[in-house]
Amino acid sequence: MSNFAAQVDVRPISPREKHPTIFSTFDKLESGTSMELVNDHDPKPLFYQFQMERPEQFTWQYLEEGPAVWRVAIGKK
Repeated sequence: MSNFAAQVDVRPISPREKHPTIFSTFDKLESGTSMELVNDHDPKPLFYQFQMERPEQFTWQYLEEGPAVWRVAIGKK
């Protein structure tokens, strides 16, 4: 069992739905909890979007850095 409040595997999701799905899941998190993001590439652009749209509201920790799978723990402060 994981210690994440949610897991979002965006690999099967259409590109236009990926970021809205991730932000929707993040917004539902309780403060102090985390979600696990699973992707097929480095989600660095998403990190920058979080910095712009949710400044100082999140933490970001790589759990796995490719080459086939990228996993990131995104926490809600």
